[in-house]
Amino acid sequence: MTFANVALRAAIHDALCADGGLTAALGGQRIYDAPPRGASFPYVTLGEARLVDASSDGGETQEHLLTLHAWSRQGGHKEAHGIAGALLQALDDAPLAPDGHRLVNLRFSVADIRRESDGRTYHAVVRFRAVTEPVT
Repeated sequence: MTFANVALRAAIHDALCADGGLTAALGGQRIYDAPPRGASFPYVTLGEARLVDASSDGGETQEHLLTLHAWSRQGGHKEAHGIAGALLQALDDAPLAPDGHRLVNLRFSVADIRRESDGRTYHAVVRFRAVTEPVT
């Protein structure tokens, strides 16, 4: 059995790597679970996730609250906003197929873009909400 959160995270990673708009904004497939040491900017990391029981009938419906992080050091807020927009385009209501599960929906929730304390890194925090059910 594949856990829904692991399967959904893998499907999101694959969808982001396959999205031409996002890879163009990043200058390549710079989408990481954890960035390699010395990773070139800009890049995206798969961040925090919260899994909630959303079943109303004792089933296995799950709600996922997912966070993606975009990191930029060029172009000020403009590049960070562009990457956040590319994440939204790639994932909002995307028809993903997580292994062993059916994606009921995947919707954009909120994005925050800010300059980090080092004064040169811009950070976009992009959140999505998804609901999955097991395939029977």
